[in-house]
Amino acid sequence: MSDAAGSPLRRTGYRLFGPSFDYLLHTRPAEWPIMAAHSALGYVLAVGISAAAAGVSLGAAVFGLVLWVVFLNGGTLAINSAFDKDEGDIGYLRQPPPVPPHLFGFGMGLMVVGGALSLQLPSGYTAAYGACFVLSVLYSVPPFRFKAVAGVDWIINMVGFGALTPYAGWALTGRPLDRPTFLIFAAFAPLFAALYPLTQIYQFEEDRRRGDKTLALMLGERVSLLLVAFGAWFAVLLPWLARSQTMTSDQHQRGMYAALGAWAITDLTIALGFGLI
Repeated sequence: MSDAAGSPLRRTGYRLFGPSFDYLLHTRPAEWPIMAAHSALGYVLAVGISAAAAGVSLGAAVFGLVLWVVFLNGGTLAINSAFDKDEGDIGYLRQPPPVPPHLFGFGMGLMVVGGALSLQLPSGYTAAYGACFVLSVLYSVPPFRFKAVAGVDWIINMVGFGALTPYAGWALTGRPLDRPTFLIFAAFAPLFAALYPLTQIYQFEEDRRRGDKTLALMLGERVSLLLVAFGAWFAVLLPWLARSQTMTSDQHQRGMYAALGAWAITDLTIALGFGLI
């Protein structure tokens, strides 16, 4: 479903919620399935595919995924929008509405409420939630705003999304983290480090306007496509690289979503390979 302005999805949202729907849009629901799937990988690895299908620890898993995806991640993206004030397309939200007046408070409220509710879940999950809460504030909120510090945006995202998100799914079950699974989650950090610059290319102009210094902007278009992510997902990257000099920002944005599809295949492969018992 498209979330472009004037789409049936948006028209329905505004009919139901009125102007308040702008707040929901800035939590970027289009990303929720991606975030939920990556976190659910940890849950599947913890209990196994058969047990997951049978609903073992399912209540805690669903509760924790809602907190992680909607409250933590949605709140993170809302506070990011509150300070970025993008006018063009942003990740998972095309043609974003103007930033509503209380978006920062709304996003922080979501994150704080989610953090309070996370205290009902195993301590490992609560710790992961707290760590990502801190990273989110450091990433977006002045005077820190580490996304404007050369390359720090890359580190925060590879740790938060790459490693801690699947760990949170594992921690929901209360199962201690063993060494093989630790290595799987740790490996997702450099894997996402390869993907992350691809998510920034179509935002070059907006980032330059704000004076942000994302890793992709520092490296430039061709280096982001080649040196950082070379060796990963050739079916996506090689055609992208070949056409990069003539591609529009919309085409770069589609390339980002194709790379996220490759990421989903990676999650599925790991679940099948390690989550069978």
